[in-house]
Amino acid sequence: MAAALGEEAPDNEDYYALLNVRREASQEELKAAYRRLCMLYHPDKHRDPELKLQAERLFNLVHQAYEVLSDPQTRAIYDIYGRRGLEMEGWEVVERKRTPAEIREEFERLQREREERRLQQRTNPKGTISVGIDATDLFDRYDEEYEDVQGSSFPQIEINKMHISQSIEAPLTSTDTAILSGNLSTQNGNGGGSINLAFRRVTSAKGWGELEFGAGDLQGPLFGLKIFRNLTPRCFITTNCALQFSSRGIRPGLTTVLARNLDKNTMGYLQWRWGIQSAMNTSVVRDTKTSHFTVALQLGIPHSFMMVSYQHKFQDEDQTRIKGSLKAGFFGTIVEYGAERKISRHSILGATVSVGVPQGVSLKIKLNRASQTYFFPVHLTDQLLPSAVFYATVGPLVIYFAMHRLIIKPYLRAQKERELEKQRESTASDILQKKQEAEAAVRLMQESVRRIIEAEEARMGLIVVNAWYGKFVNDNSRKNEKVKVIDVTVPLQCLVKDSKLILTEASKAGLPGFYDPCVGEEKSLKVLYQFRGVLHQVMSADNEALRIPKQSHRIDADG
Repeated sequence: MAAALGEEAPDNEDYYALLNVRREASQEELKAAYRRLCMLYHPDKHRDPELKLQAERLFNLVHQAYEVLSDPQTRAIYDIYGRRGLEMEGWEVVERKRTPAEIREEFERLQREREERRLQQRTNPKGTISVGIDATDLFDRYDEEYEDVQGSSFPQIEINKMHISQSIEAPLTSTDTAILSGNLSTQNGNGGGSINLAFRRVTSAKGWGELEFGAGDLQGPLFGLKIFRNLTPRCFITTNCALQFSSRGIRPGLTTVLARNLDKNTMGYLQWRWGIQSAMNTSVVRDTKTSHFTVALQLGIPHSFMMVSYQHKFQDEDQTRIKGSLKAGFFGTIVEYGAERKISRHSILGATVSVGVPQGVSLKIKLNRASQTYFFPVHLTDQLLPSAVFYATVGPLVIYFAMHRLIIKPYLRAQKERELEKQRESTASDILQKKQEAEAAVRLMQESVRRIIEAEEARMGLIVVNAWYGKFVNDNSRKNEKVKVIDVTVPLQCLVKDSKLILTEASKAGLPGFYDPCVGEEKSLKVLYQFRGVLHQVMSADNEALRIPKQSHRIDADG
């Protein structure tokens, strides 16, 4: 906001003291103090370069202080949170004339959104992986029919469907964003996929529009238009229209959602959908710090239903939540209950038991890792069996508490200790320590590497001739820069197994025998290796996955 003007003030800068006014100062008092200090600090009144520079800095600070305190909204934010609150993005869309309590709530919401945006930027692209598991053989098994079949004593658990979706958002300008997304699905041996490209433009603080183009192997081209608009400070509307081209002709679709703030914690929604599955839906959602409640009613073709759900939020460090819902309609009745809990800084694990008629009993496990979601629906039985409900409820609890006690809790404790240790050490001492550890690891690897090389030579397998890790300078324009690499031949050879070397998508500085020779600079891994008596060479980026040998790495004899 105003903090972007001129010289930025320190975080502890007291604007009231700078202007020499009371915290209850009126607009007239602020204006008088501002005019007096502007005359005092105006840069044009000073000819000495050093004095002029100091005056310019003070003049900008005074101007910044006045801009903040003369605006009632920014002044209220500053009084509560100081400059830290003013640096939060999003205040420009906040309704004016709010009380300090409402501004506090708005600040906390904006702070959460900013942290989410930062997290999404670090973990791009966003995606979902869903793996459906058919475990009905555990409970719906007829043992007498399989007595003569070899291996029939073990229940058959199968993966019957999978779905993978990914999306990447690329900001083009401050108002334009390109979104590329795709998905692949398969079920019982049949599958397909699609890819979509969308362009979103923010037209004003009140709305935005989005154009979407898509295509897939099961369906034809798709053209869509989505529009969002704030009608009033408490009401907005979203319209999404699409044209789906297929072998059966053009299938138009239209979805409109009208939403309104009923109070500061409650939203009401009206949705109308026209197309292949036309329906009207109304819902009320109430979300507070301790609970989340939803009631919805839908009338449509082919599904009409009523749904009620409740979620309780515990105010603990792990952000534990328990939830339950009831959904009844033409398709039957479903009761769901479950819980979710934060297991690390950016990971949330949840499990839900679904009991329905005629759907049966299912267990749904979900892991949210930053902006990635991993979903595992396990279908246990088509019938309402008490044993299936019992094991679906008790099983995940026993496994979670065992993992939390034996794996998660020790891991988090060790991770916290490592972070504290890193804070105590400087970068130089840390790198020196890593170097010593790497050199010690290489010495310990010598005997194992000798045996691996003997085995690989006997089978004409994979031999790492030379390997270097660090900063390479291949561009003539950077020839004056110093090459900073370390020899990692021994550590890489030690990772060879069955004539294969596989490195994952992670910084290679963390590999055994490695360390970072150039902190903060771009690094690569260069490998010269022999496979089946032929030399190969590859250059890999630091965070790039690597798999060797490959035919494309082969060095031609003519070269």
